[in-house]
Amino acid sequence: MIRATPELARFERWYALERDLPHDRALEMFTALWCEARLLDPNFPGDWREDLEPDLAVARAVNGLPPDA
Repeated sequence: MIRATPELARFERWYALERDLPHDRALEMFTALWCEARLLDPNFPGDWREDLEPDLAVARAVNGLPPDA
């Protein structure tokens, strides 16, 4: 869960002002965020199919399908 911190608020204010980033700057920011995610979770990004399992279970239930469909 993301906690509201002064650092996050400062980042969000800065980001709101920097919407039209040049491609190289946007790529640099993406890379930095990716590296930060790897530091927080060494298994990042992991198996993307695991992330979909809860969504697929809900979709099956909503559509009246059995859990193993």
